Amino acid sequence: MLYALARPLLFALDPETAHSLALRFSGIAGLLAAKPPACPVRVMGLDFPNPVGLAAGLDKHAEHVEALVSLGFGFLELGGVTPRPQPGNPRPRLFRIPQANAIINRYGLNSVGVEEFISNLSRSAKKCVVGVNIGKNKDTPNDKAADDYEICLEKLYPLADYVALNISSPNTVGLRDLQGAEFLENLIKRVKQKREQLRQKHGRNVAIALKIAPDLDDAQIRDIATVARREGIDGLVATNTTVTREGVSGLSHADEQGGLSGAPLRERSTHVLRILSKELKNEIPLIGVGGILSGADAAEKLDAGASLVQIYSGLIYRGPELVSECVSACLARSRTASSAPR
Repeated sequence: MLYALARPLLFALDPETAHSLALRFSGIAGLLAAKPPACPVRVMGLDFPNPVGLAAGLDKHAEHVEALVSLGFGFLELGGVTPRPQPGNPRPRLFRIPQANAIINRYGLNSVGVEEFISNLSRSAKKCVVGVNIGKNKDTPNDKAADDYEICLEKLYPLADYVALNISSPNTVGLRDLQGAEFLENLIKRVKQKREQLRQKHGRNVAIALKIAPDLDDAQIRDIATVARREGIDGLVATNTTVTREGVSGLSHADEQGGLSGAPLRERSTHVLRILSKELKNEIPLIGVGGILSGADAAEKLDAGASLVQIYSGLIYRGPELVSECVSACLARSRTASSAPR
C-alpha cells in the first residue's frame, strides 16, 4: 500500500535519481513490509532462509545491505564490481518503459572499485547469504580478463558467500565474447585455481557461479552447459538483460541502447533455464532471473529448473510486497511438490 502511494512520486523523477532515493529509504520500507514465511533451501553448499534474492545491479556499491535484507530477501547479489573504479556510461543511462513493465539500462558496469566496495560491505551487519557479481574493467582486454576476476575474487573472499562471474553484461564492449567455449573454459579454470589457493588460506569455501546472457541460441546454451559441467562450476545465473526489443518495440525509450529487463524478458530467460535444466539434469544449481513480477512468475522459474530466483525490475514496478509474494508462491509450490504421489 505504501509503495502504491510512493511510486507516482518516484516515477516523476529521473530514473537514476529515483533509484538512489528508493535505496536510501529502503530501510523504512523494510520496517513496514510484510515478512515472508520461512522457506529454507540449501543450494551451492549454502543455507538460504528462502529462495528469493535480489539480482545484481540494484545495490552496485554495497551501500544498503542491511536495509535490503529487511525487505525479506533470502540472499543479495551485490555489484557488479570491477577491480578499479570506473564511471560507466554518461547519464542518462536508465530508462523506464511503464507500459511494458520494463527497464533499459546502459550503466556500463559503473563501479566504485573493489577496495571501496569492500569497505562498504565490511560496515554492514551481514544477515543473509551475500553474493557479489564481479566483472572486468572496461579497458582490460579480453585476453587479460581472468586477471580482473582473480583480483576481485581474492579481495572479496573473506566477505562473500558466492561470486557470480559477469560475462554477459551488454554494456561493456566485448564482454559477451567471454561466453565462447574457449574463453569460458580458460576463465573458469583460472578462477577455480585461485579459489583453491584462497580456500586453503582462509579455511572457507566461496561458491562460484556464472551469469549468462539471454541472447544465445540453443546450441550456445548447451555449449555453456557442457563447459560448466566439465569445469565444475557451482551455479549458473540465467539470465542477464537482453539486447532485443521484443515486447517494447514502438514504445517510448525502446530505441535506447542498453539491456532490457522486466516483463518482456520473462519468456526468454525462462527458455534459457529450461534448456540448461534439460542439459544439466540437476548437476549444477540454476538461479532464475528475468521478468519476475509476481509470485506465479517466481514459481514458473522453479518449474523450469531453478533452485533460486532473483528480482530487480519487478521490485521497481511492484515494490517490496513482491518479495513476500514470491516467497509464499515458492513455499506453496514446494508443499505441493512434496505432497504429490510418487
